[in-house]
Amino acid sequence: MTYLLGLTGSIGMGKSTTAQMFRDAGVPVWDADASVHALYAAGGAAVAPIGAVFPDAIVDGAVSRPALRTIMQSDPTALDRVERIVHPLVAADRAAFIAAKTDPLLVFDIPLLFEGGAQAWLDGTLVVTVPPDIQADRVLARPGMTHAQFDMILSRQMPDAEKRARADFVIETRTLDETRQAVQNLIQDLTGADHA
Repeated sequence: MTYLLGLTGSIGMGKSTTAQMFRDAGVPVWDADASVHALYAAGGAAVAPIGAVFPDAIVDGAVSRPALRTIMQSDPTALDRVERIVHPLVAADRAAFIAAKTDPLLVFDIPLLFEGGAQAWLDGTLVVTVPPDIQADRVLARPGMTHAQFDMILSRQMPDAEKRARADFVIETRTLDETRQAVQNLIQDLTGADHA
């Protein structure tokens, strides 16, 4: 029986780093953002259907995210229309990933896990977190990031406290060593296997 674990966390909480630690331990990780990037790339399954609805969003045979953002700013219905195209394609990609694996544990890296209702098909959820001051330091250290952008991103994400309250598991990502140990402990708890 394969355990499906959802991984999420607000910006700057260490989600990508934690996902990589699962990969390093031999656990397959499905990445929602990477799936969308592949669908939007030249030859991707989302290019033709999005192009049929929003021809201006296609640049050099791929979906242009900046062009799509511009369209969404001027057309309040655009986001819903794009999501109706993309969500079934992402779900199909995820289903293919699950069908192709026989591992005891699969991790699903989903930024808007609770916001999108993904906990309904997962066996458990893991939220990564750090105190707000560490989160702010990490995010504001990114090139080009401003306080205003950070505040805007936070306003669109479910508050960290609510994510932690909903999660089955919480890992604090203050240091790499502590995070790696917590990941290994969780893998062992969920699979009975030692991946140290």
